[in-house]
Amino acid sequence: MMKKILTVSGFLSVASFVIIPTLALAATTNTASATIACVGRAVALRESALGTAVKNHSQALEAVYSTRAIELAGAYSNTTTKALQAGVKVAWSDFNKSVKSVTEAWKASRNDAWSTFRTAVKACKATGDVSDSANSSSEVSGQ
Repeated sequence: MMKKILTVSGFLSVASFVIIPTLALAATTNTASATIACVGRAVALRESALGTAVKNHSQALEAVYSTRAIELAGAYSNTTTKALQAGVKVAWSDFNKSVKSVTEAWKASRNDAWSTFRTAVKACKATGDVSDSANSSSEVSGQ
């Protein structure tokens, strides 16, 4: 019976079949983890920006409604129908302009947050399956 002796070069050949794929898998896993972490940071920044934008939008809308209430109270303090109607018209006109302005500011902030996010994700070199960009249409319109 003849025994085969494993030479150093034979061992290296066998080891390369075991070690190299394992190292490649580890590198792929580390790359995937780094990409996911990178996208995660981009998501955190986006959500923070959106949270600030929602807060600002809410405060601005609150001010718009408060202003309308004050203007309508002033309109209803008039003693003639003509003065009342003029005051109501001004109150509602101002309100509509302000709501439009607040809505535009919200949309700009929302779009900026998503645009910055998409740029950051591209820098992460992430594939679509790592990002949640497809859900951007779920954002509130702000109207």
